[in-house]
Amino acid sequence: MAGPSLAKLVKMAIPIVRAAQRQCPRTGPGRRPEFADWKIAVLILAAILKCRKSKSAQYRYLHEHRQKLKRWLGLKYFPSRTTYFDRYRGMNRLLEMAVLIQGRQAVQEGFIDPTSVAVDKTCLRARGAPWHRRGGRPCRKSPGVDVQAGWGYSEHHGWVYGYGLETVVTVTGNGLVFPMIASAHAANVSERRSFLEKADKLPASTRNVLADSGYDSNAAGESVERRADGRPTGRRFLCPMQRRPGNSKVGRYPARGQRGRLLQHRRTRLAFYESPQGRRLYRRRKRIEPFHDWFKERFELAQRVWHRGIQNNQTQLLTAVFAYQLLVRYNCQHGQMNGQIQWILDCL
Repeated sequence: MAGPSLAKLVKMAIPIVRAAQRQCPRTGPGRRPEFADWKIAVLILAAILKCRKSKSAQYRYLHEHRQKLKRWLGLKYFPSRTTYFDRYRGMNRLLEMAVLIQGRQAVQEGFIDPTSVAVDKTCLRARGAPWHRRGGRPCRKSPGVDVQAGWGYSEHHGWVYGYGLETVVTVTGNGLVFPMIASAHAANVSERRSFLEKADKLPASTRNVLADSGYDSNAAGESVERRADGRPTGRRFLCPMQRRPGNSKVGRYPARGQRGRLLQHRRTRLAFYESPQGRRLYRRRKRIEPFHDWFKERFELAQRVWHRGIQNNQTQLLTAVFAYQLLVRYNCQHGQMNGQIQWILDCL
């Protein structure tokens, strides 16, 4: 049973990662690599679906099953260990695009409704001891420190030294909580900054974007509710607003120009958020935090990440999100419209 299930998942993934490679072509000097990026991405996907954590364990599993994988991917030769390790670090851009494409595919198949989406970041602990800065250097008593991680704060976990996974998931009604867009960064990257590049990628049918107070900024609200030319998009950005101390003279005279327009937009968002309709819509945001806990349990990320280094962890985290999407789609195609994917992982 394990062979056919993995073969079906690989067959479902191939057209998506190939489309992602067309959207992310290689540029710059030098000859093309011997193995296409989408083929390396499928190999990484197969290893992560089998929950092989270290890159050595992943390659060992892939090499043992190289005959099947060569047949599925049309490979004349199997990548060497060095090739797999080197290419692993550079797959994050393609996999981020693959997550986006698969989210759109799920919308087209009718499995999810992206009318209301929620965005949030979850922190994951780095491997090894945390970096307590003393003169800009790790402590001598902390060997194996991952210096590419960062300190991030979460109300649930407190201060965490590690990485952050930011996802945009569907929360419409009682439908599936399905990740549409994802990115991975060091935990100290601000949500207000990382979300801006996701606003333009939202589906056309999205009408409500729900976020916590960490996303409160005029730039985030304008990116959701306004186009580049200033015309409204028809979407609403629901986010609790933080009180910002400033000069006591500010507000004594009416604001004008660009600042006045931003202030008026901000007041409009606050009025809708505090309305009964806005409160009902915002209650849907609470579904994203259980999703993150469920996701981390399924891929054994609740304690710490799998690798050291930001590029390695970006590849692993984005591949895990892509795998989760794939498993939910596979589940829905077999008539089970839910996110209960553990039975599929157990069959692999």
